[in-house]
Amino acid sequence: MSLNIRSTLKLCGGSEIPILGFGTYELDGRDAYQPVKWALEAGYRHIDSAEWYDNERECGEAIRSFLSENQLPRSDIFFTTKLRSNSTNYATVKAAINKSLKACGLDYIDLYLLHSPIGGPKARKESWRAVCDAKKEGILKNIGVSNFGVEHLKEMIRDGVELPAVNQVDLHPFMTRTDIVALCKEHDIALEAWAPLVRGLRFNHPSIKALAAKYHKEPAQILLRYSLQKGYIPLPKSSSKRRIESNTNIYDFELAEEEIQHLDSLDEALVTDWDPTECP
Repeated sequence: MSLNIRSTLKLCGGSEIPILGFGTYELDGRDAYQPVKWALEAGYRHIDSAEWYDNERECGEAIRSFLSENQLPRSDIFFTTKLRSNSTNYATVKAAINKSLKACGLDYIDLYLLHSPIGGPKARKESWRAVCDAKKEGILKNIGVSNFGVEHLKEMIRDGVELPAVNQVDLHPFMTRTDIVALCKEHDIALEAWAPLVRGLRFNHPSIKALAAKYHKEPAQILLRYSLQKGYIPLPKSSSKRRIESNTNIYDFELAEEEIQHLDSLDEALVTDWDPTECP
């Protein structure tokens, strides 16, 4: 599998999404600007934000600054943000989208997600209708969901609506979510891993440490390589320049198929933060 930091995945709508993204969860406000800038300087071209993170403005500022300094076009950076709360009020969702667009100051949003399925079927349906309409208007290039479980996705399939280009979920060897993964692959929904590093909770696991020793890599690099070879889009987050750069050093080795299978066998349904995938 020949990959590099500029490798992309084609989404169902035809857009190319960089397969390595930079996550910004818990990088609040001004704390987000410098790490995003470092990430862009290290070669990342995909930045993941959210209304909930309270850093859309700072992410946008860092992106615009980087583009200006390097005389690059807006199209060089793939920017994602998310709707904080689903609503049965169409106008409320449209207003939230416009607020995010204004905050980031990037003219358009490459990928916009419903952050969760919370709120019930009616709120999900109305929120998705607003998001689909914003895509038709051109301010959202791609649309998707986050933390949607099998039943939430099947609900969309039954409704006959445009299906999400992406489902962003907690994915790693200790939470493999084989049912969600299978359904997404069946319907050409790309999978993003929002906690590919397991939030550091399993860096000392014997299997991770053994592979790190074998390949002369850090545990984080083993986990990111696993994610790439599974066909996922990992979104590692860090506020450390060294770790941000280190997380890009994942293209000069490849895990064997039996090693990927072994990592899959470590599944323990480990929830690293929250798990609304089975909410009503």
